[in-house]
Amino acid sequence: MSDAPLILYVEDNPDNRLLVYRVLRAEGFNVETVPDGPSGLEFVENHIPDLILMDINLPKIDGYTMTARLKQRQELVNVPIIALTANVMKGDREKTIAAGCDGYIQKPINVDRLGDQIRAFLSNRPQKKAR
Repeated sequence: MSDAPLILYVEDNPDNRLLVYRVLRAEGFNVETVPDGPSGLEFVENHIPDLILMDINLPKIDGYTMTARLKQRQELVNVPIIALTANVMKGDREKTIAAGCDGYIQKPINVDRLGDQIRAFLSNRPQKKAR
């Protein structure tokens, strides 16, 4: 198993999922993608990602609700959830932060900067407590 950080990307658009997957894999990350909130909740039952990228406009469970549910889970408290969204109207960034997101990346993504943005969010997360 690789020591590379595990990124979970929750995104309903298959083109966006593939693009982010390819960019982050090329940057050396392990990446899992899921198409909706319920699939994301199922994934975290068995895996604790190092970071979660969250689309906001999702079917079934929107990204705001999904983020709130994930942040209630003790094992995910220190996992950064980053909104990756096309919602760029005034107040959208603040709404994602109020929902519990730890950061915000605007779509369309800058493929040349995405890896560095993810590394910055990972370096700022609270460290896991040693047992």
